[in-house]
Parts: sequence; structure tokens; C-alpha cells
Amino acid sequence: MALARLAATEWQGARGLRRKGLDKKQLELAGLEKTSTEFRFFLLSMITGLLSTPEYIRASLAHIPGDHSRTVAKKLDRQQVLYDRSKRFTFLLTEQAIRWPLVRSDALAVQIDHLASLTHLPNVRLGVIPLDSQVGPAPLNTFTVYDERIATVEISTGVMVFRDPRDVASHLQEFATYEARAQFGQSARGLLQDLADRLRTSSE
Repeated sequence: MALARLAATEWQGARGLRRKGLDKKQLELAGLEKTSTEFRFFLLSMITGLLSTPEYIRASLAHIPGDHSRTVAKKLDRQQVLYDRSKRFTFLLTEQAIRWPLVRSDALAVQIDHLASLTHLPNVRLGVIPLDSQVGPAPLNTFTVYDERIATVEISTGVMVFRDPRDVASHLQEFATYEARAQFGQSARGLLQDLADRLRTSSE
């Protein structure tokens, strides 16, 4: 059983991904998105590419040497999946992920406005976990669950891919804990509006 669980776990190192080309990773993600119906994203420290403005995407890649124009284009192309009504998305973002100053204050305000606009899509649930929310054990990393079959966990040096049903179930349980503490709908939009307004005031 231990060997089976190990075989169902895959490590994708960041250096290897960069050698192959980050645009290749976008094709892999697009394939997962094509074959999945329900998506759950827990975003601890920054905003995922599916929700990002072009400027935010470029800034997220700025620390990696090379030309990332193809990767940026593929990330933007992938965003079309959000408009596929046959798929359901739940995004949970911590307040610190939204506020992390990856771009200038005015650009971050635009990014936050974009998040608020996506809350109106009927197949997208976007929740915000406020900094003062009592969530229990502190989350350690960003993760995504595709249907109930694959969970991916991101750390600074790469990505772990879990296919063992027990590992996937563990991440679904963790996700449900954070989801219960998140604000959705008009409450989330109000919080996002407040954050964007404060950023615009600070940049004046």
C-alpha cells in the first residue's frame, strides 16, 4: 500500500519545468482543465493565473530569466475556461494573497477589480478569507483539487501531484475547512472594493 501511494505521487521540480519551458506547463494545465469538471483552488500567497490581469502575470514571472511572452499568452488563453458553463470553479483567496504587492498599488487595484468582476460569473465562486478570520490550523501551501481525482500542491521549488484517493480526500477536507471561513458574493465584493479603494488612495 505504501508503494502504491508513492507511485501515485509525482514531483515536478521548478528547475526542470523551467528547462523544458514554462509554456509547456501551461499546456499540461490546459489539459487538466479540459478533462475536469469541478475545480477547487486554495490560494495562500498570491493570485492564480486564471484570475490574473496581464500585468500581474508578467510580474509573477519577472524573477525568472528569459522571454515569457509565450507563457503569458498561454496563461491568458487558459482563462477562457472560466466561461465554460459546464465547469464549476471555487477559488479561496486569503486576504494576504490579494494584498501581496507583486505589482504597483494602482495595478493591484485593477487586479482586485478584476477579481470582483469574476464573482458575477454563475459557475465561479470566489471566496476571500479575511486576515482576522479564525481558520484553525495555519495553512502551509497553495493547492488545487481537480474533481476528486488529482490534487496539486505548490511550494517554492516545485509542484507535488497526488493521485491517491486518500491524499485527494485529505485536501478536499482541508479545503472545506477554509471554505467555511471565507466570504462570498456581496460580502466578498465589499471586501475587495475596500482593498482596491485603499490601494488607490495610497497611490495618489
